[in-house]
Amino acid sequence: MKMVSFAEFGGPDVLQLIDAEEPHAGPGRIRVAVRAAGVNPVDWRLREGQVLGAHPLVLPSGVGQDAAGVVDEVGEGVEGVAVGDRVFGEGSSTYAEFAVLSAWARMPEGLTFEEAAGYPSVMETALRVIREVGVRPGQTLLVSGASGGVGSAVLQVARDRGIAVVGTAGAANQDYLRSLGAVATTYGDGWVERVRALGRIDAALDLAGSGVIRELVELTGDPRKVISIADLAAPGLGVRFSGVAGSVPQALTETVDLITRGKLRIPVDKAYPLADAAAAHTDSRSGHTRGRRVMVV
Repeated sequence: MKMVSFAEFGGPDVLQLIDAEEPHAGPGRIRVAVRAAGVNPVDWRLREGQVLGAHPLVLPSGVGQDAAGVVDEVGEGVEGVAVGDRVFGEGSSTYAEFAVLSAWARMPEGLTFEEAAGYPSVMETALRVIREVGVRPGQTLLVSGASGGVGSAVLQVARDRGIAVVGTAGAANQDYLRSLGAVATTYGDGWVERVRALGRIDAALDLAGSGVIRELVELTGDPRKVISIADLAAPGLGVRFSGVAGSVPQALTETVDLITRGKLRIPVDKAYPLADAAAAHTDSRSGHTRGRRVMVV
């Protein structure tokens, strides 16, 4: 099978499309014929040799953890899913023609494979950081870097829970944030004053890693009310860096519920063939997306 792999840490150029042996579904696992795979920041962070404590790996390594596809092997002890089912979920080395998943759910009706591949890690992260930051219905959450995949999910989950959101993003994405229920404002010079003029901020999330931790603490008044998923220096300022995943099966169940109720939709900003994995990583690292980037097989 074809899969994307890297044999050394480095820039996007270390990614190679190789011929590899097909993986097989062990106990408690399923294998899918991959139709699309999500592109997440953790993918290029691992390729660069970052966050290895939370995500240890052995080189050479495959890339990717999210996928949507068609079940073609069911491991021992697995119930409730059959060969031929359309599923999405999380596993390993998903930038490939076949991948083994450790957590999955059936795809909701009307969802394409490309759309479905963009949800698993994004929704697990969004649900986790909303829980960790402790924001409650009726309060206001500030989301820095709100137009990407996790931001898009956070805004919609918050809206469904009765949490008001102020989102920062580039000028081109202001209407997009408003369409997801947020009060939108731009980043850049004067952004703290613009946010402060909108009223009280009860909690804040840093999703972009753009060096705004001090300002988020200033706006909330308490470093314990700020969570970052993107700035590795956040703990030095008393802010928690959230990088350890919670329950993926639970996140997938809530994802299916929200999509089925018409409360969640994350658009695909761009799709790439496996041969263009390096370009996908370069674009992901640059940010400025609206929704999700995915690989297509």
